[in-house]
Amino acid sequence: MPDLRTAAFGDAPAVDLPPPGTPRERLLTAIVLGARGRYAAAATLLSSLQRAEDPVIASLAMSTLASHRRQLGGHDVARGLDGAAFGLAMRAAEGSEDPDGLDAAGARADALLGLAADNLGAGRLTAARRSLDRALKVPTGWRGRVRAEWVTAELALASGRPDDAIEPAERAIVMSAERRSRRHFVKSRLVLAATLSAGDSTGRERANELVTAALSDAEESELHSLIWPACLIAAGIEGQLREKYRFRSTQVLHAVLLRADPVGRRIARQSPWVPV
Repeated sequence: MPDLRTAAFGDAPAVDLPPPGTPRERLLTAIVLGARGRYAAAATLLSSLQRAEDPVIASLAMSTLASHRRQLGGHDVARGLDGAAFGLAMRAAEGSEDPDGLDAAGARADALLGLAADNLGAGRLTAARRSLDRALKVPTGWRGRVRAEWVTAELALASGRPDDAIEPAERAIVMSAERRSRRHFVKSRLVLAATLSAGDSTGRERANELVTAALSDAEESELHSLIWPACLIAAGIEGQLREKYRFRSTQVLHAVLLRADPVGRRIARQSPWVPV
């Protein structure tokens, strides 16, 4: 369990995975597999966990699968999963708090933040704001707070307010660094890099530094779900290396899709967000 925690939320996401046993261990394993872009293996575990007796585990499994669908551009599919996850989480009894938010409050926050991201990706900004506002009222731990900052920054960007996106992205970087969560630290720097890349030369210079460092960490930790988006961000910043980054993005995405389940591959092919 400690190894799985470290792989899912800590500073060594590339560790070898022990055989999963309990439902919670299977959930953590699926989270790691998804981060590595092994969507088919993750979906196999999550499909059974959605029927778990514990509504918290079932809800978290749905939210996790929703995030994997969303990473491949399937915002509408993810929205259905996140909606179902929220329904389950609302029926879950409060229990002991989990350090990484794998509890009833964390499940509610995950589902609401997922709904916000789903609506944001589909261009439904008002609905995204409503879900985000509800999520911010849920008392949750560090992981929920980091994700809320991502969505806040991304919503500001989508609303044409890039300056308002900088502060929440900066906060996400600080929190994920304090928790020594490699995966969340990588994603937080990518969010800020995407924000700064639309600014002046000073902002673009920092954005290039952020995405280069984040990409290096993602490669080292085998976070394939983040490598190909990082390469696309880098390609939009670094003109001289644009083709190199585009090639690497295509290369990694191809490998990810080979290890995706049929639903994931179909979603990616149909999505305008994924350069299949």
